Amino acid sequence: MSFAFYFLIFVFLFLCVLLIFTVLMQESKSMGLGASFGGDMKDSIFGTSTADVLKKITVYLASIFLVLCIILSFYSSALGRRKDIKKDVEIEEVVK
Repeated sequence: MSFAFYFLIFVFLFLCVLLIFTVLMQESKSMGLGASFGGDMKDSIFGTSTADVLKKITVYLASIFLVLCIILSFYSSALGRRKDIKKDVEIEEVVK
C-alpha cells in the first residue's frame, strides 16, 4: 500500500473525531455537551452566533467526510484489484 492511502486514512480518522466533537458541541434542547464547556453558548469564542458557526462547520466537515469516503472506497477497491492481478497461479501437472 502506498503512503497516500495511509495519509488519507489518517486524515479520515482525524476528520471523524473532529466531526464528532463539533456535533457534540452544538446546542440541543437541553444545551447538550456545549453547556459543560463554559456555561452559556453565547459566551463563546465564536461570538454571539455560535450555533450558526457550528452548523456551518458541521456541514463542511460532513461534506469533506463524504468525499473522503468515496475516494477511499475507490482507492481501496483499486488496491484490491491490483493485488488480484499480481497473483500468478501456476498449475503443475503431476505425472505418475
